[in-house]
Amino acid sequence: MKTISIFTLLLLMLLTGSQISAADIPYLTGRVTDNAEILSPAVRSSLSQQLKEHEQRTGNQIAVLTIPTISGENIEDYAVEVFEAWKLGLKGTDNGVLIVVVPNDRRMRIEVGYGLEDKLTDAEAGRIIQRCMTPRFKSGDYDGGISDGARKVIELLEGGELQDFDNEAASGDSDSSFFEGPDLPIMERILIGAFIFGIIGLFTVIGVLTPGIGWFLYFFLIPFWAMFPIIVLGTAGAMVCLVTYIIAFPIAKLTLKKTKWYKKAKTSLSTKGRASIGGFRFSSGSSSSSWSSGSSWSSGSSSFSGGGGSSGGGGSTGSW
Repeated sequence: MKTISIFTLLLLMLLTGSQISAADIPYLTGRVTDNAEILSPAVRSSLSQQLKEHEQRTGNQIAVLTIPTISGENIEDYAVEVFEAWKLGLKGTDNGVLIVVVPNDRRMRIEVGYGLEDKLTDAEAGRIIQRCMTPRFKSGDYDGGISDGARKVIELLEGGELQDFDNEAASGDSDSSFFEGPDLPIMERILIGAFIFGIIGLFTVIGVLTPGIGWFLYFFLIPFWAMFPIIVLGTAGAMVCLVTYIIAFPIAKLTLKKTKWYKKAKTSLSTKGRASIGGFRFSSGSSSSSWSSGSSWSSGSSSFSGGGGSSGGGGSTGSW
């Protein structure tokens, strides 16, 4: 009996804990529900009026929710829960849109009803988040970020084009979004960046240190430095990495070429077909130290082989 009572108590504690940690779904108090209290009264009033007028013109229902935190819950799941609880859009038409901003978690999402997915795709919603809302949020301007995001959603649903949005973002926020990468949380960027830069960085160091084959690796790695950093740093950031690589690699290699150990390694490769550099043993299948199918490099008895990875995700979630 005592065992059953203890088990029941533990079960109740677990259930209670899960309920406390889960984010509550707030009551629908209006078109703008500012539970995080990050909007000024004037913006709340103006935004509510804009959303009301849009609904009168098109029948689409757009709602804005701000909530301080969702206690670690996945924002995609939370947005769907709120959307279904609030029943946004007309029955059978599903023409609703929910904009969720979680300031303490630095997350946001634009959730789109089935009936509007052809007008407001995931990619378009993501670009609105990235180009209109994120730069404002980074500077602490929640009024401007939410207002701009909602306005762009309205304009797009009423026939506007994202081409116009891109021009506005390019003229107003070019400096702040210079290293703006894809729509990924900061932790995912760090992990993906560590993998990407770890792999191509390792081969770059090998290219700098190794006579002969080093110049082959220099040209071989140019496409990798041009493309892979885009995943983490965006186009502009990848361009900086590429230019830095193209300039720094030859300078480093020409500088090391004058050192004694580099000359010794070059001589060893050309005469013995092998050399030891920095604890690694390099060998060549020919006396010219060229990279071929017979070439290999190893550290002790272990061998290294590189792999590849991929990343992906929805276009309607963002962070700042």
